[in-house]
Amino acid sequence: MMDYHINIFYSEQDEGYIADIPDLSGCTAFGNTPIKALEEVQKAKKIWIDAAKESNIPVPLPRYRPLIYQEG
Repeated sequence: MMDYHINIFYSEQDEGYIADIPDLSGCTAFGNTPIKALEEVQKAKKIWIDAAKESNIPVPLPRYRPLIYQEG
């Protein structure tokens, strides 16, 4: 089963880690550590998907793959 790609990076402006899911527009989370950011974005993913389903908005399939994982 494919799952959504998650980016995690340090933000000096926010002084912590940001996690986002590119396939789910606006699905981001913050944490003081990379692990905490990951935990929070997993919660945000569930909320995002549940809200989309309740609003009859299509939930996109996982498609995003960083360039380093794409076949040439």
